[in-house]
Amino acid sequence: MIPSLRVLLIELTVVIGVGVLLAFIGPYGSFEAPLADRLLYWIGMGVGGLLIFRPTLAAATMLARRLDLPEPATWVAGSLIATLPMSLIVWFAAPGRTPRWPSAAELLPVYANVMVLAAAVTLIFWYLKAPERAETMRPPAGSGAASDDDPAAEPRFFDRLPPHLGRELLALEMEDHYVRVHTAMGNTLLLMRMRDAVAELDGLDGYQVHRSWWIARKAVDRDLQDGRNVRLQLKNGLEAPVARSTVPALREAGWFR
Repeated sequence: MIPSLRVLLIELTVVIGVGVLLAFIGPYGSFEAPLADRLLYWIGMGVGGLLIFRPTLAAATMLARRLDLPEPATWVAGSLIATLPMSLIVWFAAPGRTPRWPSAAELLPVYANVMVLAAAVTLIFWYLKAPERAETMRPPAGSGAASDDDPAAEPRFFDRLPPHLGRELLALEMEDHYVRVHTAMGNTLLLMRMRDAVAELDGLDGYQVHRSWWIARKAVDRDLQDGRNVRLQLKNGLEAPVARSTVPALREAGWFR
């Protein structure tokens, strides 16, 4: 998933700002170095951390959505994993140190120091992504939902779609800061939030079955159940996960056979 340029600039601004702050504070004995050296070191560490933590946390987010896992837990696990290569970078970047692989005992305090700073920056990014996590579930559409075949009631969301994709909407799938729109004719990416896309569907008969998926009711071919895990198979063969919290509402609305 490729983030937008705006998102990358925001994240880069955050890590540079944190780097400047740390340069003036001078933690972990770095205050003895000249300010210019501290700025170069801490900003460099911030950018390096972004290059390591950004893809790791993106993978953690994807894993949480694919497997319906708690996103905070996958972020914690991702941070613990990403801290290891970042600790090695800090070790080798230390001024005056002869390049060599550290022992476990030597690396452990470095890992702990890096984890403290990484946790603080990760919390900042967690709150920056709060609007994306605030996607709300739309209740199953009832008999009063807008008709898909009534041109006068066509949802305003369709104005965003290229003509070649038609108007038979199957599903919306969240991909980072984008929404992938699946129709009977193909798919495309739109730069928008899932909750904004769902709001523009204007009561179209469907349901946000997962934080990352909205499904049109008429698109469902069958449900696939494996214990407590439920997926919906669409008419085009696509499979969408169903969050466990939404299963009772879908079952009551008659979505499952």
